[in-house]
Amino acid sequence: MLSYRHAYHAGNHADVIKHLTMALIFQAMHKKAKPFAYIDTHSGGVDYDLLSDEAVKTGEAYQGILRVMDHPALPAPYRDLLHQYNGSTDNNIALYPGSPAIGHHFQRDGDKLYLMELHNNETSTLKRKASRWADTAIHHRDGFEGLPAIVPPEPRRGLVLMDPSYEIKTDYNKAYQSINAAYKRWPTGIFALWYPVLIADKSQMMLDSFERSGIRRILMAEISRDAQEDESFGMIGSGMMIINPPYQLDEQLSDCLPALAKALLGDTAVANVRWLVGE
Repeated sequence: MLSYRHAYHAGNHADVIKHLTMALIFQAMHKKAKPFAYIDTHSGGVDYDLLSDEAVKTGEAYQGILRVMDHPALPAPYRDLLHQYNGSTDNNIALYPGSPAIGHHFQRDGDKLYLMELHNNETSTLKRKASRWADTAIHHRDGFEGLPAIVPPEPRRGLVLMDPSYEIKTDYNKAYQSINAAYKRWPTGIFALWYPVLIADKSQMMLDSFERSGIRRILMAEISRDAQEDESFGMIGSGMMIINPPYQLDEQLSDCLPALAKALLGDTAVANVRWLVGE
């Protein structure tokens, strides 16, 4: 099994852009009473203790969500869910909800959650914390393989989050192949894919594949900083690629990400929100 453990990274800048984007999408989904399905292909644990030894060791949450909790550019749906999850209006949150918990937060009667996770330990945690949630199916399986197998979901209106660790290079191609196959079976679904922005950027080839795929309406949003002179590898930002984004999501991300990028990543940081493929 792979070694990645999100407990060391929960609430970092990657989680901020990922989860604020998801909160804005869920907010848009709530504009219609019609129920939706939420599919999480790499669910991980349900939530994370920001005071744990793992979180404190890296300090990534202090450079991430804890740095911007009171920032005026942070979208209200994201800030509100963090407050509600902690049962407090205190910006020094101690418990960070992962993507399954965020999906559950926005779940209404009739909405269904499909949570997939391959790692044994994370699956055990997921089952322990989420097994009693209403209308929630937990699948111990490879999310790359599982996504095309379970779409179109019931209900047909819905959203996918794919959030691999990218520990191995083949994850980039697997992400493209999985979403491309799922889109062919479910072209009306919203597909959100998180990816790292690296100094030696491997994600660009994946984005190029999507651009050539024939899929329309693909939005991308990135935050990144300049690499330092002594840096030859590593993550300098992250991005979200969204197929079939809700109306005005591009404007919402353009409004909030430039200021948040600098707050999270420093003065050299920039945000890039653009249509990879238009209508």
